[in-house]
Amino acid sequence: MLNNVRAERKQLEAIRDMADQVIVTSELTSPQLRKMIGEAFSATSDASLRIAVMSFGFRHGVPAESDLVLDVRFLPNPNYVPEFKPLSGKNPRVARYIRGFAQTREFLRHVQDMLDFLLPHYVAEGKSYLTISFGCTGGRHRSVMMAQEIARYLQREGYPVRISHRDIDK
Repeated sequence: MLNNVRAERKQLEAIRDMADQVIVTSELTSPQLRKMIGEAFSATSDASLRIAVMSFGFRHGVPAESDLVLDVRFLPNPNYVPEFKPLSGKNPRVARYIRGFAQTREFLRHVQDMLDFLLPHYVAEGKSYLTISFGCTGGRHRSVMMAQEIARYLQREGYPVRISHRDIDK
């Protein structure tokens, strides 16, 4: 193996001699390397964290791409209100119904506080993307409403956010 490394270094010697800058990565962590490359090769270092907010239904499985999964099945379920059953959490009346409960408002505050704490640390660590997933039973009402609320909050805080509702039509 050592001979292979030596052979490769020998083959790349001419390219290395042409380089304006050589970065020795042996002792660098991934965030340190990312920062060093950003400083060396970009006019502006974009340390922005891109966030995907997703709703889903636990009955359809947890999305594999999730970094944070928040279970909102403890909130009152609009599925059992006949006029709300065919609607989704994007509907203003359904969202108002879910938001009308004290535990919903308290949960929203706790999630916002948690994100206010976590996101700057993720940025400092060099994380460039994060997927936050909200799950309820079917992925149509509560998780959709919560994803919408948190996406709006994060956008107001200046984060680029992409929102999706994986199971809204199932």
